Amino acid sequence: MIIQFSLKKCFPLYCVLKAPAAGFKTAKEGGLILQSASQDVYQNLALEDWIHDNMDLENRHVLFLWRNSSTVVIGRHQNPWQECNLRVMRQKGVKLARRRSGGGAVYHDPGNINLTFFTSRKKFERIENLKLVVKALKTLRPQLDVQATERYDLLLNKTFKISGTAAKLGRTTAYHHCTLLCSADKFVLTSVLKSPYNGIKSNATPSVPALVKNLFEEDPTLTCEMLMDAIAGEYASHHHTANHIHVINPADETEFPGINNKARELKAWNWLYGKTPKFNISTSFNIEHDQSRAEIQISMDVKNGNIETCQIDVPRNWLPLDMHDELRNSLIGNRFCPNETTAVATALLRTCADSKLHSKWHILCEKIVTLM
Repeated sequence: MIIQFSLKKCFPLYCVLKAPAAGFKTAKEGGLILQSASQDVYQNLALEDWIHDNMDLENRHVLFLWRNSSTVVIGRHQNPWQECNLRVMRQKGVKLARRRSGGGAVYHDPGNINLTFFTSRKKFERIENLKLVVKALKTLRPQLDVQATERYDLLLNKTFKISGTAAKLGRTTAYHHCTLLCSADKFVLTSVLKSPYNGIKSNATPSVPALVKNLFEEDPTLTCEMLMDAIAGEYASHHHTANHIHVINPADETEFPGINNKARELKAWNWLYGKTPKFNISTSFNIEHDQSRAEIQISMDVKNGNIETCQIDVPRNWLPLDMHDELRNSLIGNRFCPNETTAVATALLRTCADSKLHSKWHILCEKIVTLM
């Protein structure tokens, strides 16, 4: 689903941003409300980093409103194989992103609003930000039963999660960001946030499952535009600043020097998968071929997204030992991903002249790819 939104007049940020290398003027005091004109998750996450790294937030506070196309966003210390269904995501064209903050996995699409509250570290107050959102919702629709929890989530009707929270605390600056479900595709959300990968052991931060609901389901008249305007209005009132949303392009190098390098880093395989804490996957499966059946056991250690150790146990009467040893040795050192594993398997299959063994080996390789 795509939800259109009108762009308000764009506003140059030279008067409020601080980036010494680019010669920005010294930031003024007061508040600022920004809205991204992009639905590219990597650009929007990069802008969060840019503001955190470059804006003078000592006497300034910023609210950043943004939405993304279909994406699963995981926390900095999470394991994507544990958190989401990567196979379904590839089939549906759902992106994967790893943010700089901690916390759990969430699903974004244009029906979900993201709110980022920037302050100095000493003024960082997550609960106050959530109270502000609750007040905005109550002002917009007084009948809504929305409350902030001790986990810094927002619950609808004391049961359904409509907002999750994460934060990044820098040396002098900080930000708190949260989601707000308005009209997200819950079918896709449910299908991509359920991992099918079994036998994973990891110290990565796990997500906490929760029942979710869209605000649209509670009140079909609500739209993302209405919610963003209400939150911006409450933010402006609370901070005694102008109620004006400045729409910006997060890929604009003239406004945000170096922003596209940040986006490329967030989009790179080494960040998305390579930053996964070391884990082990141990599983078994049955393979059938020409009325013969074999149980295959596999164990792999994966570090920095690469296969560090690999053990493949196959019955000798089903496949010669040297063949699966060759596969095991060829996988070690490669990325734990379907493309590289398929390439390795394809190269090895070319060396097998026996049609029966070739077929068995092909089935084995396909099964291994499903682990990824």
